[in-house]
Amino acid sequence: MNVDMIRAAAERNDGVVRRTPMLWSPFLDAIAGRRVLVKAECLQHTGSFKYRGGRSAVSALVAEGETRGVIAYSSGNHAQGVARAAAEHRLPAVIVMPSDAPKMKIDNTRALGAEVVPYDRATEDRDAIGAALAEDRGLTLIKPFDNAQVIAGQGTAGLEIAEQAAEAGVTEGDVLICCGGGGLTSGIALALEAEAPRLRARPVEPQGFDDVARSLASGGIERNNRTSGSICDAIITPAPGEITFPIMKRLCGPGLVVTEEDCLRAMAAAFTHLKIVVEPGGAVALAAALYYPDAVEGDAVIAVATGGNVDADVYRTALERYGDPA
Repeated sequence: MNVDMIRAAAERNDGVVRRTPMLWSPFLDAIAGRRVLVKAECLQHTGSFKYRGGRSAVSALVAEGETRGVIAYSSGNHAQGVARAAAEHRLPAVIVMPSDAPKMKIDNTRALGAEVVPYDRATEDRDAIGAALAEDRGLTLIKPFDNAQVIAGQGTAGLEIAEQAAEAGVTEGDVLICCGGGGLTSGIALALEAEAPRLRARPVEPQGFDDVARSLASGGIERNNRTSGSICDAIITPAPGEITFPIMKRLCGPGLVVTEEDCLRAMAAAFTHLKIVVEPGGAVALAAALYYPDAVEGDAVIAVATGGNVDADVYRTALERYGDPA
């Protein structure tokens, strides 16, 4: 896994994947006490950075003539990214999704043409379900983060961050990344190492699901005690990946952990001051940038707003509790 794979993914995705904007607001700067730049991946196709990795993986398989169809497991964002990429390449897609995933994500995945296979994430093993279906139907499994081509696709966001940060005059500081299994974090970290070495990737997770932060602290892979029960469904994973963790261990700064309430606050702040919709799991990095200033280094911080696929009731809660700019 290296930056050349990321550059190759960028070439395959060129003209299809959006170059999402880097947003700024003086009001967010005032809250954080430093300059805050927000990479708005919530404006990516399918509403999430996951389309980058999904298209990278599917396009690589098609180029190599190695697949009759694809299968993935996901709570929704990877599902939609793979489903759209498969549809673009006229391939069948099967997605194994937790039954408690947000209804919007399940409906959108089906609308993109994929077959959805539900499972109980508290009692069933998604890896086993996916592997069995892949073997039975002759499908190629595209894991949500522990897949080199997926990581390469996610890393294309890091190439953009390096360029956009330089354009904004930011060449040093922390890049905060919403982190589940580490596909985006490790991909961005590799891209920054090559293109902006004074920008440091740092994973951010919700309280109670901080396996990456604990793994970085201990030096070995740690697991979460549970895999459900958070509004940050998009980044709830059992443990960091076998491919992603060594990259994060080598390149990332310490992990940060934020509360669900701070995620809701960040969602409201993003709506009020940037006019973008961010889901809870996609808001953890912005929450860390705004409400945990002592844990961040530098005069400027970059936060990746990774997704915007949120059910209306959750979004309504965020705005009702924290939507007042005062």
